[in-house]
Amino acid sequence: NEDAIVRLVGAILLEQNDEWAVQRSRYMTLETIAAIDDDPAVLGLPNMAA
Repeated sequence: NEDAIVRLVGAILLEQNDEWAVQRSRYMTLETIAAIDDDPAVLGLPNMAA
């Protein structure tokens, strides 16, 4: 049944879109990264001796 296949594929695509949206929100935002960069308590790696 072609209508059933179209509904199934549409449902799968919607579910995948939801997963992508949730996954994106799990990662750090640019605002979070900028706040870390401005924090003087966050230290960089020391320079290597030659």
